[in-house]
Amino acid sequence: MAEDSESAASQQSLELDDQDTCGIDGDNEEENEHMQGSPGGELGAKRKKKKQKRKKEKPSSGGAKSDSASDSQEIKVVYFGKRIYHKLLNPGLPIQKLQDIQRAMELLSCQGPAKSIDEAAKHKYQFWDTQPVPKLNEVVTSHGPIEADKENIRQEPYSLPQGFMWDTLDLSNADVLKELYTLLNENYVEDDDNMFRFDYSPNFLKWALRPPGWLPQWHCGVRVSSNKKLVGFISAIPADIRVYDTLKRMVEINFLCVHKKLRSKRVAPVLIREITRRVNLEGIFQAVYTAGVVLPKPVSTCRYWHRSLNPRKLVEVKFSHLSRNMTLQRTMKLYRLPDSTKTPGLRPMERRDVGQVTELLQRYLRRFQLAPSMGEEEVAHWFLPQDNIIDTYVVEGAGGILTDFTSFYTLPSTVMHHPLHRSLKAAYSFYNVHTQTPLLDLMNDALILAKLKGFDVFNALDLMENKMFLEKLKFGIGDGNLQYYLYNWKCPPMDPDKVGLVLQ
Repeated sequence: MAEDSESAASQQSLELDDQDTCGIDGDNEEENEHMQGSPGGELGAKRKKKKQKRKKEKPSSGGAKSDSASDSQEIKVVYFGKRIYHKLLNPGLPIQKLQDIQRAMELLSCQGPAKSIDEAAKHKYQFWDTQPVPKLNEVVTSHGPIEADKENIRQEPYSLPQGFMWDTLDLSNADVLKELYTLLNENYVEDDDNMFRFDYSPNFLKWALRPPGWLPQWHCGVRVSSNKKLVGFISAIPADIRVYDTLKRMVEINFLCVHKKLRSKRVAPVLIREITRRVNLEGIFQAVYTAGVVLPKPVSTCRYWHRSLNPRKLVEVKFSHLSRNMTLQRTMKLYRLPDSTKTPGLRPMERRDVGQVTELLQRYLRRFQLAPSMGEEEVAHWFLPQDNIIDTYVVEGAGGILTDFTSFYTLPSTVMHHPLHRSLKAAYSFYNVHTQTPLLDLMNDALILAKLKGFDVFNALDLMENKMFLEKLKFGIGDGNLQYYLYNWKCPPMDPDKVGLVLQ
């Protein structure tokens, strides 16, 4: 979501070349491309973020320190040297001194994305400072919109640089859907060491991007004019979101992705402004989104936890590591699960269950301060089981009354550079409602079901009531946070256990 003024960035030429430079209206492009609903975290020391050349750094107890500034420096020194290195040549200066000057200039001109509030306090947000979001140092005690709804909405799309064009993606077209899949698969999210890459399947993308009320114009793509190659994307889907006591029609922003060769070419702000314009035209002026980095200003910060289901494979692909004094056999024994569930009446959700599941979900979500409001149509879309997309299990009691349900969605990662394993299958906890079955028992059964379906790891955020079972069911804490943000809406911050919203 964004203001109506033209970005200076959109006036500049974007060339699909091999040079990566730093800066988006003074911000790092990467932090804007992290504005996504995708979960942020991996098992143990793995954390989701954009692919970038990394210098390995020993993580601290509070999570891995961001070294993106040095990374940007490392990438751009090559570019810097090609273009203006000759201007620095001076027989009186040793080569080391010249390199020191280059590094100093890069550190002054580039900032990596902030991973903590402390880092963010030192960061300049020239793009986000123009947007209707609270400042990082602002103490928010009131509730309501930051800007009033606009009456005069810009009718024309924002200008793209010469050589690029907007395109509304028709996801009912299998070829277009494959193009989006390829863009995301090759350019979206990887771990720090470039060992794992998210693999959103085409059918998963249709599920995530076409819920009830979806609009085709909110599937916003950027193509190269000459060859029509898809090089950028951002999406919005409609959702009724309750923030404390106020129910607002909003959009969820997700899948902001820019081709690697256009990174730091100021594409992301233009995408954000354009999706804002398109959403505003439908009379919606608020949005919710998540990010693995700190932007102005999180309404809550959650942490991912990870439960190993296939320890041998996770160790073999270096997704996780053996703890000190732990052998592989002892680790496998530690994480072993029963062969069958123990909750009576537990079965896959069916279409006839939609009404009762809707009632259970609506009643449960009232206890949280940030939560969706779903009707039966939305519940049918988001929860009815689909192979390799979403699994939901209900607990049926006497007289056909449903008392509980658990759900998790499927998001595999491609394993790169491994001679044996090609994919890592991860389950992500979605919504879990309990009224009769203890939550610990319900989630232990969810782990068993995921294991039986061939998942390698089960991930969960520490939101809602999840902290009740994370440690007891042998989840390990991740080192990456997932920040929740509201656009054009201010409210006091909330603890993770008050968040009742899960984005894909």
